[in-house]
Amino acid sequence: MNWKTLDDMDLKGKRVLTRVDINVPVEGGRVTDATRIERIVATVEDILAKGGRPILIAHFGRPKGKVVLDMSLRVVLPALEKALGHSVRLIETLEGAENLTAEAAAAEVLLLENIRFHPGEEANDPEFAARLAALGDIYCNDAFSAAHRAHASTAAIAHLMPSCAGRLMQAELEALEAALGAPKRPVVAVVGGAKVSTKLDLLSNLVEKVDSLVIGGGMANTFLAAQGLSVGKSLCEHDMAKTARQIMGKAADQGCEIILPADIVVAREFAENAPNEVLAVHLCPDDAMILDAGPRSVARVSEALDRAKTLIWNGPLGAFEIEPFDAATNAAARHAAELTRAGKLVSVAGGGDTVAALNRAGAADDFTYISTAGGAFLEWMEGKDLPGVAALKG
Repeated sequence: MNWKTLDDMDLKGKRVLTRVDINVPVEGGRVTDATRIERIVATVEDILAKGGRPILIAHFGRPKGKVVLDMSLRVVLPALEKALGHSVRLIETLEGAENLTAEAAAAEVLLLENIRFHPGEEANDPEFAARLAALGDIYCNDAFSAAHRAHASTAAIAHLMPSCAGRLMQAELEALEAALGAPKRPVVAVVGGAKVSTKLDLLSNLVEKVDSLVIGGGMANTFLAAQGLSVGKSLCEHDMAKTARQIMGKAADQGCEIILPADIVVAREFAENAPNEVLAVHLCPDDAMILDAGPRSVARVSEALDRAKTLIWNGPLGAFEIEPFDAATNAAARHAAELTRAGKLVSVAGGGDTVAALNRAGAADDFTYISTAGGAFLEWMEGKDLPGVAALKG
């Protein structure tokens, strides 16, 4: 890991420009989930403890380089102050940040207004980055979830001043390094979700890196169909059959075991507690949909987890949002959590549906690390270089 952390920086008396992700869900003018805000607390506390002054840089929504009042960061201030336990002063303009009033200068923590109000941000404009850099002495990137964007506040600025990773960025990178960079073997990856087409790069990269690849959800149907099996009215990308066979061929060449459902749970309608039955994988009726993997499939996944030392998880094994089609995801997730709790498995998970599925299964708290980074997590798993991480390497 050739990047610096807060431990490598002398922060005493320094202004620390800190890129964070507090792009949280809001309803009725209130933050409904403060998870992302809570995850930056360690970094801000560390900067303050080391005598530094945090100046937070963040985005909210997609204003596309224009001032959109509904996307002001003012709405997150109460939740931010509550999480940090410190007063936070919102600086509404870049000019205001360049010419701080005495009152603003006395605030414990400063927060710049939505950085995406400026067209120079998403353009990764060097002049805009230089204006930002002039506001501080040290740059700290604690927004791994925005690290796949080559923006002024995530990439260009890091080349203009001493830079380091914040605690959340550090934790993300260390977890991903443990999962894919230099993992303990055997490594198992669980990849689920609706479509193969959205995860081609991910699957192609993983078959080169892992020992076993579990494919679930609607994606599994495409692989089953590619093998000539009927999937009835299931969600399936029949036009991706050739691609699915190529991935299976590549896996065979790399010595990566592909684990597909051995039995299936089918129903005639996509609804809570719809009448359903468990069938062998080759017996899907023409008028039915595959909505989950069956108990034999779960047993096979559990056996792979028992052999593994490292697990990477992205996506559910079935239609986890509705009962009883959450059974396979819940059972596999709880088994992974149990192995992790026993110290037998390093488990790293990420992606929107993944976090929701593991929370629903009651397994999230026992995983070694769960990323909330979404797109950045996926791009890292795809083997892509993330601009925000690359910039920290100098």
